[in-house]
Amino acid sequence: MGVRGTRGRAVGVVTRGTTNPNRLRRMDRWIAAVHGGAMRREAEAVAVDLGYGAAPWTAVELLARLRTVRDDVRVVGVEIDSARVEAARPYEREGLVFVHGGFEVPLPGGARPVLIRAANVLRQYDEGEVRAVWERLCSRLAPGGLLVEGTCDEIGRRHVWVALGPEGPRTVTFATRLGSLERPSDLAERLPKALIHRNVAGEPVHAFLRDLDRAWAAAAPFASLGARQRWMRAVGDLAADWPLVGGPGRWRQGEVTVRWEAVAPRGAA
Repeated sequence: MGVRGTRGRAVGVVTRGTTNPNRLRRMDRWIAAVHGGAMRREAEAVAVDLGYGAAPWTAVELLARLRTVRDDVRVVGVEIDSARVEAARPYEREGLVFVHGGFEVPLPGGARPVLIRAANVLRQYDEGEVRAVWERLCSRLAPGGLLVEGTCDEIGRRHVWVALGPEGPRTVTFATRLGSLERPSDLAERLPKALIHRNVAGEPVHAFLRDLDRAWAAAAPFASLGARQRWMRAVGDLAADWPLVGGPGRWRQGEVTVRWEAVAPRGAA
C-alpha cells in the first residue's frame, strides 16, 4: 500500500509496533535542544508522536521532555491501529491524548503541529514512497514546524534521522552511544529509508560514512582519554570537508549532523 487513502480513512499501513521505554531519548534530546527556540516562539505548541506503536511509552516520554522546553506544550499520539489507540487511553493526561490516524495527521480542531516525530515508521515502505510521505507530513506543519523522521535500534543506542521543515529536508543526524561504538559506519544499518539503500560506492552518504570511519581511525590515540574525546576529535576533523551543523556541544552527546544536500541520494532534490 502506498501513501494514498480514501476520504475519512487513515493513510498508511500498520507497523510492527515494537517499542521500549527510552528508545527515542537521543532524538528527543536533540529536538529539545535544536528546535526548542522555535517551539517557544509559536503561539500554540502541539507536537505529534506519529506511529508510537504497541505501547505509548514514547509519547509519554516526549511530553515530559518537551515540557522542559515549554510547559504548555501538548502531545498527540497518532496511531493507525485503532486497538493501540484504545490501549493507550489510560495513559492520557493533561497535555497528552491519543487519536486514530496516519499520515493525514488528524489533530483535534485541525491544529497544525510545531513538531511531528515519526520514528521507525517508514522502514517497511519502499524508498520511492518516502518523498510523498515527507511532503504530506510537511504540509501539515505549522510555519515554524519540524518533521523528524528516522530509525533506531531496539534500545536506542544507534539512531539516524532526517530533519525537515515545511520546505523539505534540511539535515541528517547520526547519534550513538559512544561506549558501544566500534566504528561510525556501524550506524549504516539504522539509516532511514531514504538513505539505507544508498550506502554504496558512488553515493554521498557512503562517502560520508567512509570519511567518518577514517577520521575515527585517525583519532585512535585519543581513545585513552575516552570514547567521547575520540569522537569529538574525529568529528572536528570531518568538519574540514563536510558541511556539519552544530558544534562541540552536540558532538559531546555522540552526535554529528550534516546538511541534507551533502548526503542526499544522487538525483534527489
